[in-house]
Amino acid sequence: MAEPQVLAIPKTGFQGKDMGFALGVVLILSILFLPIPPFLIDIGLALSIAFSVLILMVALWIQRPLDFSSFPTILLLSTMLRLSLNIATTRVILSEGHLGTNAAGSVIGGFSEMVMAGDFVIGLIVFLILVTVNFIVITKGATRIAEVGARFTLDAIPGKQMAIDADLSAGLIDEKQAQLRRKELEQESSFFGSMDGASKFVRGDAIAGLLITGINMFGGVIIGYARHDMAIGEAADVFVRLSVGDGLVSQIPALIVSLAAGLLVSRGGQLGSTDEAVIDQLGGYPRALFAASGLLFLLAIMPGLPFVPFFLLGAGMAFGSWAIPRRRDAAKRAEAQDLHRSQQDEKDKEKDSVKSILKTAEIELVLGKQVATKLLGSHEELAFRVSKMRKKFATQYGFVVPEIKVTDDIGIKDKSYQIRIHGTTVSANDLRVGEVMVVLGGTRRPSIPGDELREPAFGLPAMSMAENFADDLKREGFQPIDNVSVVLTHLSEVIRNNLPQLLSYKDMKILIDRLDPEYRKLADEICTSHMTYSGFQAVLKLLLAERVSIRNLHLILEAVAELAPHVRKSEQIVEHVRIRMAQQLCGDIARNGVLNVLRLGNRWDMAFHQALKRDTKGEVIEFDIDPRQLEEFTDEATRVIRGHMDKGVPFVLVTSPDSRSYVRMIVERIFATLPVLSHVEIAKGIEIKIMGAIG
Repeated sequence: MAEPQVLAIPKTGFQGKDMGFALGVVLILSILFLPIPPFLIDIGLALSIAFSVLILMVALWIQRPLDFSSFPTILLLSTMLRLSLNIATTRVILSEGHLGTNAAGSVIGGFSEMVMAGDFVIGLIVFLILVTVNFIVITKGATRIAEVGARFTLDAIPGKQMAIDADLSAGLIDEKQAQLRRKELEQESSFFGSMDGASKFVRGDAIAGLLITGINMFGGVIIGYARHDMAIGEAADVFVRLSVGDGLVSQIPALIVSLAAGLLVSRGGQLGSTDEAVIDQLGGYPRALFAASGLLFLLAIMPGLPFVPFFLLGAGMAFGSWAIPRRRDAAKRAEAQDLHRSQQDEKDKEKDSVKSILKTAEIELVLGKQVATKLLGSHEELAFRVSKMRKKFATQYGFVVPEIKVTDDIGIKDKSYQIRIHGTTVSANDLRVGEVMVVLGGTRRPSIPGDELREPAFGLPAMSMAENFADDLKREGFQPIDNVSVVLTHLSEVIRNNLPQLLSYKDMKILIDRLDPEYRKLADEICTSHMTYSGFQAVLKLLLAERVSIRNLHLILEAVAELAPHVRKSEQIVEHVRIRMAQQLCGDIARNGVLNVLRLGNRWDMAFHQALKRDTKGEVIEFDIDPRQLEEFTDEATRVIRGHMDKGVPFVLVTSPDSRSYVRMIVERIFATLPVLSHVEIAKGIEIKIMGAIG
């Protein structure tokens, strides 16, 4: 047997709220035709005043107009409450007015005595002024603002909808955020459209209040004279007092609600409460306060004008012009301290978290205990030189290398340091703390005794002596190198040897985004039609592996665009790019316009050419050289290249285009810094000096 279905009833905030609200609306409507005793009228009038004050306070303190989106409905209810009370008081005034000024309740009688000061003419004038202010000034202005706001809001909806769709397509927001923004846009259009119509309630309420007061006065005088045998003067005095008192009691809440409506629609798109939107902006210009205070001081000393009020106001504004900037500065300092404290707390949490253990620095210099004491003691100098080194890399190679993290570790030797790339130690060295190093470029040696060692960056022969002999070494013509320079030179060379690992996908995208729009479009076309962005990153990494700068990225893009539609291998694309960049390659290596060249002899040119195995299309598919021949070439190349390097003159090794990459692959294992060019990569117009040949 199937179980009976249970109808789910949505729950509200508390039980009976919907029924109580409906009962209140019914009571408002019942006042229109049921007779109401004076004490209930007093309660209703007090409720009307309290309700209007509450509406005004909410309008003052909301952060944005949409937070009070129910205002049009509330405005209709408050208008109906006042009109129903007007009808109830009219019934009582006309029927019981001959009994005196308290016949319609204590609230109306009290207002009539308090405002009119015993003279109904004064009360009538005050009432007309209130109606004029409400009807002509506040209500008319609020109505116009609501009309314009509704029109411009509705006109802007298609553009805002397109902006939401564009942000969603670009990935700036997700589907949930897009739905929230669309819902907010719908609420905004509905709110301003409703406010345009609701403003007519306020305008009609003012007109109805004026007509009802006039009806009460004339009708009351006629009823008092004709029905209750009152004199014309006595009837006019009583019924005009009651009518004007009733009009004041109804117009004051109407004026308050009109002010709330005007504040709400005049806020526009400003965020924050009204005091933030108005008071803070008025006080946000201390010079304006200072100029206004000067004018008030001038008025204070003018003959015939009161001194005290103008002087006090001028003093208050002058004090504000002095105090506001200081209060703002204090608030900014406090905000900065709070931000710094929160950032520090986040760093501490991240430092203690498990994720921080998994995260490794891209470049890290780890120091032993004694080395850390020596180097970190001059922390500012070390940080400055590291920053300068990163700027030099950016200028030289065309991208910013990652930040270098300097730490100490008690797990390594006290007098040693390690250089790590992505958490892996790629180089380490023992440092002679408190000594200086002298690189030996030839046979000449210092007269000062010292220990022989190898310079860690390039492996050159060197000597180490105590720091006390630095001046003596300079007098002998040697250049002593301090501990910081030794470490940073070693670090710089390690970074150069690992440039391909340091160029991340993110760095590559940043480089492309910095290009001109035309080249960004070219990059998108290449990387969507012929290769991927990862493939283009591989091209850049192969260039950096041979220490070729990628600073002329637009030239690299043009070269890649020429060959990418026809070739898929990154190595072949790189060889073509190098030919297009011949001027840069030779310019970076040449000294004073002269390029020193060490050729690959005919014997080895032929050997490498025969080792290249090609397919039917003529493309190289394999490099197959006899191991004994390779060993022989390595020995001979090492001897020749080492001999030229000892002379201290920079040079390049030149080979044929087909075998260049393979010669480079063999030579870089012995001489990582030696450039290897092909014949077609030598730029036109550059002076060439042949230094010799291998074989």
